Amino acid sequence: MKQDYLDLLVRLKKNGVKFVIIGGFAGVVHGCTVVTQDIDICCRFTCDNLLRLQAALAKLRPVHRMTPQKIKLSLTKENCKDLKNLYLDTDSGQLDCLSFVQGIGDFESVLQASQAIEMEGIKFNVLRVDALIESKKSLNRPHDREAIIQLEAIKKIQKNSGKCSS
Repeated sequence: MKQDYLDLLVRLKKNGVKFVIIGGFAGVVHGCTVVTQDIDICCRFTCDNLLRLQAALAKLRPVHRMTPQKIKLSLTKENCKDLKNLYLDTDSGQLDCLSFVQGIGDFESVLQASQAIEMEGIKFNVLRVDALIESKKSLNRPHDREAIIQLEAIKKIQKNSGKCSS
């Protein structure tokens, strides 16, 4: 499977999906070298936003990654009401959509803890370094501990150069 995370993000943005880039890709955006195998976003889990997400991904043949049958993504106003997370495989790579980020909170809290960055001329919201560190500390997985070391160093460099990370 070809991984084209920027393609995924651009499709979401152009379709009006409300989301914040979190997880390993957010770390990479800030300069972390820990490799990520997917892209994680926290998004508003309203039916309207999820239906925009589905429309954005339609040409990428999204399927539910956590089901053995790889069930096709097929959201309706009725079946999206109780969703909290979506773990998808697409033709451009894996996309994990979360409604809550451990150590930060729900979408509104994550949005408050984000900053706008520009990639390929498009602005995206990305979890700030401080918030990313807090999230990774609360998860406390081995790869998160490695990322925390790098993110702490990035935070220190940003502080010394006058860039704000919080």
